[in-house]
Amino acid sequence: MNPNYAKWDFAAPLFDRVSIGFEYRYRKFKRELFGKCRGKTLLVAVGTGNDLNCFPENQSVVGIDFSQKMLEKTKSKLPDLPNSVDLIRADVETLPFPSDCFESIVTSCTFCSVPNPIQGLKELRRVLKPDGKLLMFEHVRSQNFLLGPMLDVMTLLTRKLGPDMNRRTGENIQKAGFKLTREFNIYLDLVKSFEAVKSNL
Repeated sequence: MNPNYAKWDFAAPLFDRVSIGFEYRYRKFKRELFGKCRGKTLLVAVGTGNDLNCFPENQSVVGIDFSQKMLEKTKSKLPDLPNSVDLIRADVETLPFPSDCFESIVTSCTFCSVPNPIQGLKELRRVLKPDGKLLMFEHVRSQNFLLGPMLDVMTLLTRKLGPDMNRRTGENIQKAGFKLTREFNIYLDLVKSFEAVKSNL
């Protein structure tokens, strides 16, 4: 595992408290998006497990995370969930799954923290079935002439403690071999949902 991932082990004990406001504000949007899952679903960067309550009942979910401390927090919540969840410590850039094995893949504020986002997205494309769906809830770099550069500057600090604030995730999705079928602005053009399918390369 990349030593930079240790910062997420460090963040795990306080993660739920720090993110409570964000989760309260955006939970309804996550539930709407994750409700489109079908079949065996991969949740990338399960974190402390807060997003597992946003899935439809009886959904079969495989949750991965590279932080052991995050996974331990999630395990404590599993008995209260209505879904079957398998937890695996794994890195999205080198997934331990065969090709074409998931009907749905979900991310939630994930690709702000993947060191090589295009490589991670290519791995998601590899393990997604040909008729599968990629569903992403992400914060991204604004195209606003003031906000965009501001996020670039903020990222110099935030990436040392956690996420990058200026990822161009919509562009990266397409560079990785996906076709965007829906891009929806949830808050300005900073918080978005993306839906995508495999494109023919």
